[in-house]
Amino acid sequence: MTGARGAVCGDGTFISNDETFDVMELAEYAKKQKWWKRLFGKNSGPVAEKYSVATQLLIGGVSGWCAGFLFQKVGKLAASAVGGGFFLLQVANHTGYIKVDWKRVEQDMNKAKKQLKLNVDKPPREVRTKVDESFVKKNIVLTGGFAGGFLLGLAS
Repeated sequence: MTGARGAVCGDGTFISNDETFDVMELAEYAKKQKWWKRLFGKNSGPVAEKYSVATQLLIGGVSGWCAGFLFQKVGKLAASAVGGGFFLLQVANHTGYIKVDWKRVEQDMNKAKKQLKLNVDKPPREVRTKVDESFVKKNIVLTGGFAGGFLLGLAS
């Protein structure tokens, strides 16, 4: 619309000699869009709307296998570090380098158990609403492929 002549009214309407247009501020438009559409554009959204079931399973399976394989390798390293640390603490305890106040440990454990029992009934309302509109629910095929691939990655 180059070279159009007209005026903008107080309500945001642009009136030209030929037509009437609504003028919308860019910031106002951006506030109304979801964050991923602002970041990635109009074609973003649930994967189920864009790809076939086979493609979703393949993408989910491959990414799940990679995550499972890495989780397995990192998990072994983390388990070794935690186990080694626990072993060293036990050796230090039995040789007299450190002393553990077992009564205080027991008191803290009982306190933690009571807090867990109070909060175990049902999740808060905020958690339930987030689960209802979650990525997992919207992209169930992709998520299923990821879960299967993750388990295969752990096994390999």
